[in-house]
Amino acid sequence: MDVHKSSLLAVFDAKQRLEVPLFQRQYVWSEEHQWLPLWEDIQRKFTEALDGRKDAPVHFLGAMVLDQKQTPTGHVVVRQVIDGQQRLTTLQIFLAAYRDFCRSEGCEELAKECDKFLFNTGMMADADVDRFKVWPTQLDRKQFTDVIGSGSREDVLKRNPLHKRPYARQPDPRPRMVEAYLFFYEQLKGFFLGGDGDLPLAETFPLSARVDECFQTLRSGLMVVVIDLQKDDDPQVIFETLNARGEPLLPADLLRNYIFFRAGREGLDVEAVYKQYWAGFDEEFWREEVKQGRLTRPRSDLFMQHFLASHQGRDIPIKHLYVEYRHWIEAQKPFPTIQEELATLSKQGADFRRIIDPQAGDKIADLCRFMDAFDIRTAYPFLLALLSANVDDEEWGRISAILESYLLRRAVCDLGTKNYNRIFLSLTRNLRRDGFTSTALRSALLDQTGDSGLWPDDAAFKESWLTKPLYGSLNSPKLVHIFGRINQTFMSSKSEALSFAQQPTVEHIMPQDWIAHWPLPDGTKGLSFFDLYSAQANDPRAEATRKRGTALQTLGNLTILSSSLNSAQKNYGWPEKKPEMMKHSLLPLNQQLFEVEHWDEVTIKVRAESLFGRAIEIWRQ
Repeated sequence: MDVHKSSLLAVFDAKQRLEVPLFQRQYVWSEEHQWLPLWEDIQRKFTEALDGRKDAPVHFLGAMVLDQKQTPTGHVVVRQVIDGQQRLTTLQIFLAAYRDFCRSEGCEELAKECDKFLFNTGMMADADVDRFKVWPTQLDRKQFTDVIGSGSREDVLKRNPLHKRPYARQPDPRPRMVEAYLFFYEQLKGFFLGGDGDLPLAETFPLSARVDECFQTLRSGLMVVVIDLQKDDDPQVIFETLNARGEPLLPADLLRNYIFFRAGREGLDVEAVYKQYWAGFDEEFWREEVKQGRLTRPRSDLFMQHFLASHQGRDIPIKHLYVEYRHWIEAQKPFPTIQEELATLSKQGADFRRIIDPQAGDKIADLCRFMDAFDIRTAYPFLLALLSANVDDEEWGRISAILESYLLRRAVCDLGTKNYNRIFLSLTRNLRRDGFTSTALRSALLDQTGDSGLWPDDAAFKESWLTKPLYGSLNSPKLVHIFGRINQTFMSSKSEALSFAQQPTVEHIMPQDWIAHWPLPDGTKGLSFFDLYSAQANDPRAEATRKRGTALQTLGNLTILSSSLNSAQKNYGWPEKKPEMMKHSLLPLNQQLFEVEHWDEVTIKVRAESLFGRAIEIWRQ
């Protein structure tokens, strides 16, 4: 490779197009972390120039790696940007802002000079593309051409007006490159014109002289290191060595570049396979950060972590994701071709999207919604493995029923989730070996022992269902799922399906604040918390109060309503509360309560046993 230093403007002086490969990430630099530090570096050099300090050392803005790309005769020479695309793009945006500021202040000749470093001129085979000195990745081209091609701040704003969504306090941000342009424009305006009562530096000199002097600093005082790769150089090695600068690359960014460097070396049509297999991963959906456990990571990183764990059957720390993936590919050679590797990633990416964003009518939707309600994301590698096995719809239904029974019974019995990661990775390994069948899955789960993996039997399930105070250990989404599934058992195939405009609320039939309107079984009033604290050990009212306190948190005393009762209605006595509850619910689950004349601990137990008779049919072992 050829390593040399170059002035900032010299990089853009030659008639060439610096092309960002399609598989590179989008423009991600931001004001706080990159634009402001870059401007501070430039501003310091501008200040030295206007102060007349000719002996000031040059400032290096960083490095960029370029690789020659074969160019057809008649086309502008193209060089691929292996590393440094964020910096190159930002410097072009800065030059556009400098040009437009000069033009707005009547310095037209200098504005035209700036254009020489933004656009190629002369003969071009494809002028719409070849005229740009830098050509970004596909998703960034519109905002880039808006900024570089507009010619004025007003035109940039006209092309990118602010949009405000209904009820939003603030308008949506403009595209990131447009925001960068506006940031640099305002910095240049403040530097050369002053503001808030402050005079600009060297204000006694004409503005035209000052902007020209600073422009010469761009020619000579700001430098970059350019690494030109030769035929036998490995772009991937160079890229990995330098990638830590600037905005840190996501593991998924590193993996994408690793895959496509190999694709290019094997002679694949990189643009074609990118569009066919990878373009979807560059959508904003995959960069959105989501919480998983204690971590918040972009969806793309989580997908790659689950994908690799699914194939290897072991936990993959996300910070080691790139190294682990590369080692897997090079040591185990799991795919016969790169195209098959990309096809698998594309298919499993779509599968992952089905898992985290289930759609009505998809065979996996019910299980995935259950997993989401019960916050069980450690099962994702196993679900990816299941989907890669192309399990048919009937077998998927059996597998779903087994998984839901196993996980829900454990939740009702309050057996914990801390070892689910190990359990599901073990299942993934074993079923890849034995086959993804409901029989193999059921056998593997029944073999689990100890509280960390036990599948509770009917007796343990019933004991917890009837007696445990589950309101609290099971949150609202879990309880809504349980009662929603039970509600379905009251409906025939001809019943009209009920849908909720919003999430149902969990309601205590006997309220938690029951003392004022719900006498104890013997007709006396229950004790308050403070009364209980001072009560005698054998006080029958204290014993009855504690018994009721436990009973009202059990499943027999809970239900779901389509809309919440107000605070006064919640605490009514049963004769008044029952009709109010009926107004808030059309669920068959709750219509059974019409027949109940009296609600107390006995009624709660009877209802719990009745509901358990349905639960045991839904969640069979």
